[in-house]
Amino acid sequence: MRALVVVGMLAVVALVFVVVALVKDTQGNAGSAQGCPEDWPRADVTLRERKDVKIKVLNATDRPGLASSVGDEFRNRDFQVQKEGNQKKQVDDVAVLRYGPKGVGSAHLLRAYFLNNAEYEYDAKREDDVVDVILGNSFRQLATTTEVNQSLGDLGSPVAPPGTCPMPIED
Repeated sequence: MRALVVVGMLAVVALVFVVVALVKDTQGNAGSAQGCPEDWPRADVTLRERKDVKIKVLNATDRPGLASSVGDEFRNRDFQVQKEGNQKKQVDDVAVLRYGPKGVGSAHLLRAYFLNNAEYEYDAKREDDVVDVILGNSFRQLATTTEVNQSLGDLGSPVAPPGTCPMPIED
């Protein structure tokens, strides 16, 4: 009988704790744009599926045909490759990802394909949801599916860049 009373008391204490935690929750609006300055852009921090990601693949190396071959690899992985081409100015990095507020979640996914070795170039004034993938001299190959999944786990969720707020979450 005594054990039953103890279990009952623990249940009541746990219930009170949960109610207090829910009432005092200060993160209820996390991920929303509430409290965000009006003039700040709203960043789409939704992690996109590959089929929903639009990219342009640009070769910033002296290796001919690199944008075309990597573009084909991205197409084979269900990305929407809109353009392939060359960039005159060479890049020493593995890759550079250029995007605007609508491309934050897409750029986050793409970063995993470069094992978190791609540089970000965020442009708050950019209005499209396309991510420019600029391949640099240190690029060797895209990550495997297993490596991408592990890298996404390491990267966590997409975050709104400084000077932006996350788009409101639609219910």
